[in-house]
Amino acid sequence: MVAKQNGRRGARGSAAPANKAMTEFAAGPAQELWGDATSEATRALLGSAVQCFSRKGFHATTTRDITAAIGLSPGALYVHFSSKEDVLFEIVRTGHERALQAIQSEPDDGNTRQYVRRLVASLAAWHARHHTVARVCQYELTALEPEHYAAILDLRQQFTAILRSAVTRGSREGVFDVPDVNRAVRAIVSLGIDLVRWYRLDGPDSPEALGHFYADLALRMIGAHPNPPLNDGTAPKRQ
Repeated sequence: MVAKQNGRRGARGSAAPANKAMTEFAAGPAQELWGDATSEATRALLGSAVQCFSRKGFHATTTRDITAAIGLSPGALYVHFSSKEDVLFEIVRTGHERALQAIQSEPDDGNTRQYVRRLVASLAAWHARHHTVARVCQYELTALEPEHYAAILDLRQQFTAILRSAVTRGSREGVFDVPDVNRAVRAIVSLGIDLVRWYRLDGPDSPEALGHFYADLALRMIGAHPNPPLNDGTAPKRQ
């Protein structure tokens, strides 16, 4: 867990002096995910670790790999984190929490088909937009210590439960024709998550467009006609 200072997540002790590499890694995705609640050095370490874990994997990444990219010595990591595994846990925990918040923010107006569509679109779009962090969340999960792994499993079960509840409701209402809700939900979640293997922000689909496309696929998987249809022009296109 990131150390706390004055009630806010951040570095232990004095902050490391900033440099250009540190500032760059602390900005962008790291700023979006961890914001001003963490010091620039902490965000830079997390941003560097995301890139290293994504490219090399957790076990092949050294603390020197993480710190050298932002111009710090290997020991600097331990000013902010208790271990390399603690860095991974912070990344994976934050990624899962943000994905959960994304689908929890989707309104449920009683139209079950549209609600499921929004849930799937939000889940897929989040994983596309944050595909590098999400890749670490999915493929380095088993490197976590048992206690940390259990905490992440609870978060995963929460957002699966939201989708399962909505699909179950639609099945009872006769909106969906799905023979096995649990299997269908697992397939839908897997579909939205697996895109982190290949998605690129500079590719032909924006995260939102891909989210809409996956949402329509999901509706077909559970026996509902897409509404609105795929070709009605409402799905956002990359400019």
